[in-house]
Amino acid sequence: MTAPSQPQKSAYDVIVIGAGIQGSFTASHLAQRHQDTLLLEQFLVPHSRGSSHGQSRIIRSAYPQEYYSRMMPECFRLWQQLEAETGTTLYRQTGLVLLGPPGEPELEACRRNLAVEEVLDAAALSRRFPGFQMQAGQVAVLDSTAGVLFADRALRAVQEVFRRHGGTLRDGEKVLSIQPGATVTVTTTAGVYKAPRLIITAGAWTGAFVEQLGLRLPLQPLRINVCYWREKQPGSAGLGSVSPCFLTLGLSQAPHGIYGLPSIEYPGMMKVCHHHGSPTDPDKRDQAPHSDIALLSSFISSYLPGLESQPAVMEACLYTNTPDEDFILDRHPKFSNIIIGAGFSGHGFKLAPVVGKLLCELSLGEEPSYNMAHFAITRFPGVLGAAQ
Repeated sequence: MTAPSQPQKSAYDVIVIGAGIQGSFTASHLAQRHQDTLLLEQFLVPHSRGSSHGQSRIIRSAYPQEYYSRMMPECFRLWQQLEAETGTTLYRQTGLVLLGPPGEPELEACRRNLAVEEVLDAAALSRRFPGFQMQAGQVAVLDSTAGVLFADRALRAVQEVFRRHGGTLRDGEKVLSIQPGATVTVTTTAGVYKAPRLIITAGAWTGAFVEQLGLRLPLQPLRINVCYWREKQPGSAGLGSVSPCFLTLGLSQAPHGIYGLPSIEYPGMMKVCHHHGSPTDPDKRDQAPHSDIALLSSFISSYLPGLESQPAVMEACLYTNTPDEDFILDRHPKFSNIIIGAGFSGHGFKLAPVVGKLLCELSLGEEPSYNMAHFAITRFPGVLGAAQ
């Protein structure tokens, strides 16, 4: 960060708004491509107001959508590269259990994309992982590559690499306005900055920024309850730090899915969350209700009986969902030098190294490394009319 006593530089090659994991990886890729890059963050770093804080996230190869699973080998490689560059452990391999009804389309697609033949029934799953009590008739698929990313540590690491390559991170600066043009002008609470290229990765605040630019994107911020459930008897539930992560697909009692991580953050507690939440204003997220605790308690009682049925610790996080839960990674339809990365829908953290690379490539006018059709703004009707 620039010290207050230093003269404030105002002109850069590129400006990135939002220093969460997506913006920080984007800025790091740009800096490593010798672009003089300014990364702006409205809150003081580190903070817990957005979508990138907390100690852990799941990383997995298992995806129903082939276009995500195709990105994952490079994501794993880039996470390992970041570990090596910073001398920091960012990943713990635990495996991932995917639970669902037999023949469930997304579960079958995950199995195909993993090229895994083995399907576990309830008895086989209990033998391998005693803490899980799957219901009769349901099945499980194991993603052995999966594990836990240490999120806060990862965010610090990528920002460290960004600074090491000459990048400037200015935190505690809220963006007040964006003036498009051949040179984009960004006015913050602390200064005015100019650059020929702008990238917006502002999480739940992205919708408001792009409305200034005549674009109405279907982005819905959700407040997510992040819940930790204590073992009834410490060490007895078979759910310690070496147990796998899990993810449900197609369960009638949890249509949006439930996911869990082993007891890494709080010893003796497992992180189990609903993959959905309450619509919220990101500036007022603490006012949202705790509406899904009964759903989670019911799931815990049935599937993880070694855990207490009420959460011991509750935190909050923000998702920013698109209607199809695919990302937006695209140029502004009217201002091609403004790039938008948004709508990561609660599953973007693991993919951030490749997302950052793609946003960097779009900004530099290069052919993206992956097919971008699923991430185009034009897949949503009605957003372009506002931008004309």
